[in-house]
Amino acid sequence: MVVIHYTAMQSANAACDVLCDPKGEVSAHYLIDETGHVISLVPEAMRAWHAGAGAWGATQDVNSRSIGIELANTGFTPFAAAQMDALSDVLHAIKQRWDIRPERIIGHSDMAPGRKIDPGARFDWRRLALEGLSVWPSSSACAHSSEVALQGADEARFAAAMKTFGYTAVEDADLLLKTFRLRFRPHANGPLDMIDLAMIADLAQRFPVDVNASNA
Repeated sequence: MVVIHYTAMQSANAACDVLCDPKGEVSAHYLIDETGHVISLVPEAMRAWHAGAGAWGATQDVNSRSIGIELANTGFTPFAAAQMDALSDVLHAIKQRWDIRPERIIGHSDMAPGRKIDPGARFDWRRLALEGLSVWPSSSACAHSSEVALQGADEARFAAAMKTFGYTAVEDADLLLKTFRLRFRPHANGPLDMIDLAMIADLAQRFPVDVNASNA
């Protein structure tokens, strides 16, 4: 797997100091600064301490099965074009070396809902999906959906589809919806609706988390 983070620090240099300090007990395989400069910190074949507690599908020890990429960003600003270009290059290379499927390139918030929110609402997941470096709901999935609030059985369907897609670290309904929207509908508000359900149903059908994960 690949897990994408933001540093939540004021500069890449400050983040690098923390990631290289043994006392901090935190590390990542790569750090990419705002200019697109890529710093390799931990060899890809070695375990880095970037993910922490959480899960994705059947994978409980995410640190041991993932490559962590930190993007220098406070969490409140857009990601620079040069930084996103560099991330794409790094991901293409990792994907080729390790035969990682696009649905197993995720955010920290995906595997640790509630505990983590990075890479956040400003991160361009759709761009990565268009480049084959992540996944996105198909346009047809929402073509006939409307923003109609749902409840009861539909909430259960949403939770089941979230689990099938990979969200296994939490069962809280409100947190599941918040986590889903953080990545796929960052500007949506209100209760669960037909668009949410259509999007996650499409993702779950096309990308069931452990079916194609040979190393899960």
